Amino acid sequence: MNKLLWDQRFPVLRLEGSGSRTFLQGQTSADVQQAEEGAPLPACWLDATGRVQALLEIRVDATGADVLVLTGTVEALSQGFDRVIFPADRVRLKGNRQQRRQELLVQGQPMDPVNVSWAEDAPDASDRFPASEVANAHQLERWRLDQGWPLSPGELDGTTNPFELGLSPWVHLNKGCYLGQETVAKLASKGEVKQQLRRWRTPSSDLQGTVPERGTVLRRQGERAGVITSAMEIAPTEGAPAEWIGLALVRRHALADPQLSLDNDQGSIQLSKPQAFSEPPTRP
Repeated sequence: MNKLLWDQRFPVLRLEGSGSRTFLQGQTSADVQQAEEGAPLPACWLDATGRVQALLEIRVDATGADVLVLTGTVEALSQGFDRVIFPADRVRLKGNRQQRRQELLVQGQPMDPVNVSWAEDAPDASDRFPASEVANAHQLERWRLDQGWPLSPGELDGTTNPFELGLSPWVHLNKGCYLGQETVAKLASKGEVKQQLRRWRTPSSDLQGTVPERGTVLRRQGERAGVITSAMEIAPTEGAPAEWIGLALVRRHALADPQLSLDNDQGSIQLSKPQAFSEPPTRP
């Protein structure tokens, strides 16, 4: 059976100029100065308080860099960059375009550059993964939830930091100053975050008619313990009943609990760590 392929177009912001690497080094969480030309580099775009505003892939070249927006808006990114570009930066924005992106879906490795290709607009013999089956929307969303890709507005609403979302490898702590660096460094030195992303599931029959949609509060012994950020119903199959799955941000004091209750005792959900979640930094 062929592996599934994520094949989708995303907006790309183009930066031109000899200062592109240095500019992106100071505006994103990635170590752009050390990036290999032509290789996609995952990065977070943070605000000044270390909260994730967009997830990016950066590809540098001889004359500048392309910044692909995996989640977030290219308009906000462009406006944010434009506000802080000065003539001395030797970089300018050159507009945006759509880019076809392919990723081979490998368990436990979300958005790994090894499995990513920026492809030509139309499928042809040059495609890197021509024998793979393109995932449909249902397959992709189920895969996202199992792996723990924080790509929905529920996980990326401008209030979460990369360590809460399991994105520790996307943050280079030793690369020098960048937007949001002070807060992120404090979180890393403390070795703890107030909440973490978890996946959840529950049989539909246990929900008493409740729909566990985004924003549903989770409780532990009556106290607020988290909130559902994504939810999806899985139809019954032979030998398996209908169920709901999803992602939730769970508070630190409830992370060890195997299950939590839905608000107003309208059922419960079972928790587990997403397959691709990377632990936050621990106290040095």
